[in-house]
Amino acid sequence: MLLIHILSSITNSPLTLCFHHCKQNKLGRGHRDKVQQFMTITGASEKVALQALKASDWHLDGAFDVFYNPYADMIMADGISNLCNDLQVDPQDIVMLVVSWHMKAATMCEFSKQEFVGGLQSLGIDSLEKFRERIPFMRSELKDDQKFKEIYIFAFGWAKEKGQKSLALDTAIGMWQLLFEEKEWPLVDHWCQFLQARHNKAISRDTWSQLLEFARSVDPTLANYDAAGAWPYLIDEFVEYLIENGITEKGSVK
Repeated sequence: MLLIHILSSITNSPLTLCFHHCKQNKLGRGHRDKVQQFMTITGASEKVALQALKASDWHLDGAFDVFYNPYADMIMADGISNLCNDLQVDPQDIVMLVVSWHMKAATMCEFSKQEFVGGLQSLGIDSLEKFRERIPFMRSELKDDQKFKEIYIFAFGWAKEKGQKSLALDTAIGMWQLLFEEKEWPLVDHWCQFLQARHNKAISRDTWSQLLEFARSVDPTLANYDAAGAWPYLIDEFVEYLIENGITEKGSVK
C-alpha cells in the first residue's frame, strides 16, 4: 500500500486500473474517475474515498496523504518494514543501504517523501515490479570499487544519530561487519575486537573514512604498512595491537 501510494504520485502515465461502474451520477466524470482510482488503489470504501478527495480539493496525491499519513510526510521504520515485505527483501539486507544511498536519505530507518520520490525518479522506478527488478542492479553496485566507496562514506552520516558528529561504537561495528562482509577484509573482526577492548568510544568521521583506505591499501600481513604514514592514531594503535598479540606474521594473518 505504501509503495503504491507514493508511486502513484510520480508516475508519468496514469495507472492502468479496472474501473467499476460509478454510482456518483451527480459528480463530473473526472471526479468519478478519481473516486474509482482511489478506491481501487487503497481498498477504501466509496464514503472514505469521497471524504479524502474532498479534503484534498480533489487532488489524488493529497487524498493519499490524508488517507495514509495525515500527520507527517515521512516513511518511518514500520513503513520501511512494509516496503521490504513488498520487495521481498530482508530489512537487514545490505541492499537496503544501497537503496538509502540512492534516496540520499539523511537518517537510517526513515525516508522523507522528497527523498523517496527523488530516489525512485533517479532510478527510473514507477511501479513495484520495476522496484523489484532494480534490486539485483543495486546489489551489483557494491562490486564497483568507486560506488562501494561512495556508499561506505554515505553510511557514516546515514547511521549516526541526529545531532551527533560521531558514530556510536556499536553502530559502527555493526556497519563495518555488514560492509566488509561484502568487500572482504580479513582484519575486520580483529578491528572490532580491538575497538571494544582498547577504545570503547564513538568513531569520528576521519577514522571511518581512513579505515577504508587502510583496508584497501595495506596488506593484511602489514608487509607494506608505513609507520610514518598519516594514519589516524587509532589505526596506528590497531597495528600495534596486531603485532603485540601476534595476530599478523610475515606473509600470513592468524
